[in-house]
Amino acid sequence: MEFQQQVLQYLVTGITVGSIYAIIALGFVTIYNITEIINFAQGEFVMLGALFAVSLHNAHLPMPLAFVLAVAATTLCGAALERVAIRPAKGASTLTLIIITIGASISIRGLSLIAWGPDPYSLPAFSGNKPVMLGEAAIIPQSLWVLGATIVVLACLYGFFEWTLLGKAVRACAINAAAARLMGISPSRMALLSFSLSAALGAIGGVVMAPMTLATYDMGSMLGLKGFVAAIIGGFTNTPGAVAGGLLLGILESLGAGLISSGYKDAIAFIVLFLVLFFRPRGLFGGRDTARGGL
Repeated sequence: MEFQQQVLQYLVTGITVGSIYAIIALGFVTIYNITEIINFAQGEFVMLGALFAVSLHNAHLPMPLAFVLAVAATTLCGAALERVAIRPAKGASTLTLIIITIGASISIRGLSLIAWGPDPYSLPAFSGNKPVMLGEAAIIPQSLWVLGATIVVLACLYGFFEWTLLGKAVRACAINAAAARLMGISPSRMALLSFSLSAALGAIGGVVMAPMTLATYDMGSMLGLKGFVAAIIGGFTNTPGAVAGGLLLGILESLGAGLISSGYKDAIAFIVLFLVLFFRPRGLFGGRDTARGGL
């Protein structure tokens, strides 16, 4: 019975962490579907969201307002990245654009170190720290906020892509950019939108996870890699697959750290990545051809 309780607790923890990975993976998928760029600065959007929220809250702004402004500020950073770094390199090879995002990630991290310093920052929980019991497993209220944010984000993305004219324009560019251009849709504007939306997703993940951990200038590096792995598991162009990949990765990490050793926690993500790439190169939830059609 004690073992079952431990496993249940590990599953709860894994789902919470996996939800963060899922939100980050959605950012990767959103940009890749439009631009075919793997944005390795995605983890830095998470970091910026968390640190902006901490700074705004420390400036005595109410938490809801700090949340909204932190997401808005990070969204502007994502738009600036596309305009300043990606747009001037239009026509460059995909590899060159990926290298640009890696350079952008290093630059953002360095600027954040200058702005916030190396010290960790804390953000208070949104609704207290008294745990909620699920059977014998304890769930802290912030975990529910994380799960709720993931569900809301996925529902909003679905509604945006399925029911709005702008969302359908994005899907059109993802499926066939040349045909979309002939229909009067600007792929360059859709690329700007994809970076902005991706930055907003990362910021949401950063803000909701900040009360559960400490926000630091370098927190985005590993989170970005975990989100990348989750996106690979999901097929990289599949929005529901990205969420499933994030949850699966979080659960595997939590079970591995709890039942084997916490020292293997980070290694598990890359072991899973190698296995997926070896046995299912298109991801566990990818079809025969997932290219640019999985919105």
